[in-house]
Amino acid sequence: MIFTSQIFLFWFLPAVLLLYYVLPFKWRSGLLVLASYLFYGWWRPDFVLLMLFSTLVDFWCGRGIGRMHALVDGAPDEAAAAPHARKRKRFLVTSMVVNLGLLGYFKYWNFGIDSLNVLLESWGVAPIEWAAIVLPVGISFYTFQSMSYSIDVYRKDAPPVDRFIDFACYISLFPQLVAGPIVRYRTLADQLAQRDHTLEKFARGAFLFQIGFIKKLLVADTVAVIAAQAFDLEDPTALEAWLGAVAYTFQIYFDFSGYSDMAIGLGAMFGFTFPINFDSPYKSRSITEFWRRWHVSLSTWLRDYLYIPLGGNQKGPRRTYVNLALTMLLGGLWHGAAWTFIVWGAYQGAWLAFERWLGKKPLYAALPVVGQVACTFVLAIVGWVFFRAESMDQAWLFLGSMFGGSSDAALAAAGAAGSRIAIDPLQSLMLWLAPVICFLLPNSQALADKPGVGLPRLATAVVFPLAVAHLFFVSYSPFLYFQF
Repeated sequence: MIFTSQIFLFWFLPAVLLLYYVLPFKWRSGLLVLASYLFYGWWRPDFVLLMLFSTLVDFWCGRGIGRMHALVDGAPDEAAAAPHARKRKRFLVTSMVVNLGLLGYFKYWNFGIDSLNVLLESWGVAPIEWAAIVLPVGISFYTFQSMSYSIDVYRKDAPPVDRFIDFACYISLFPQLVAGPIVRYRTLADQLAQRDHTLEKFARGAFLFQIGFIKKLLVADTVAVIAAQAFDLEDPTALEAWLGAVAYTFQIYFDFSGYSDMAIGLGAMFGFTFPINFDSPYKSRSITEFWRRWHVSLSTWLRDYLYIPLGGNQKGPRRTYVNLALTMLLGGLWHGAAWTFIVWGAYQGAWLAFERWLGKKPLYAALPVVGQVACTFVLAIVGWVFFRAESMDQAWLFLGSMFGGSSDAALAAAGAAGSRIAIDPLQSLMLWLAPVICFLLPNSQALADKPGVGLPRLATAVVFPLAVAHLFFVSYSPFLYFQF
């Protein structure tokens, strides 16, 4: 089930909200678990069992780590504490192995076999025949959440959860289940036990949900048509390649930030406060700043659970550059099992390391602010070409057209119009409106924090029904990050 569907908007969400506010608080977490399992299992009910298994394992490991903490702290000396410390570590390792094992099997098995088959065929050996494994939606997100719980309990950054129903609610909570934001257990621990339900919080949540809905339906899905046409061309002209790359740059932002707005808004409607996930990333003056503003929950997760454990910036400059590059390389691999994502991660890591070498400044720091933002935006566009391309060959072809110019064949095919991309008035409007929103307007969280009704809320109240009406005329359109 997806947020931008009639079944969710007109049936699922109203029914769950009604039951939620009718029931006593002690039963509300249980209701959210059942609703979340229904939401997640709408496409493949069997995948609910996979999530439940991961939940059971980490609940057991977290409780085990908590018990060993008590025994270690109560031991009279280090020798007496050592066996309990070893058991504590085994619980953590079990959690990590199960979560990373499930993620690795479902997400990277296909990629591994495909890569092996390419190698075998180059040696003249028959490829391995096998049935492709279906990737469970959102597995990257809920496994990262589940692992962060075990790690935080091990580090004593969070207490072990007392009730299984609360932990199951944390893992399965449908607003942010399949595409984030990645929420730490310590952020929601107190909210699972007690949270505020006010009309003001509900109204703020509804406003954010509407903004996200508009972003996805009217902006992201509209400019997506332009990007798809460009990337479908076998030999695009420079104009077509740039048009497609820019369209995709806005598509992925409005698609993913739209989902995050809807998730944060839905959470508020049920009394939860989720962390911000996008902070006007295209206003960044450097790639370093970009990664403080883009997909904030993933950036901080990679920092706290990968970059810092690798040594962070505490082991000298060279090791810092390696740690930055390796963190982003693995971050790229987290996004998808393909060489394009790996190269995208390497590209981001290289820029982060280079800017760190320059003293946490971009190469173009001498430019005025507008110039720095423009250069960072172009660097982001180049990165998104790798992210969007279906193969490395397509990525190089696209970048070659963007920076090397148009081939004679491409120019001849484009004809007098200069482009084979058909753009209707709505697509043209959204392509022009997207940069205005990204560069000139406050982000969704800032708009939601403004008191009173105000122009943004009035405008949203007018446009939201148009987005809902648009829903009846479009085909099924899942969010881009569902594939991760």
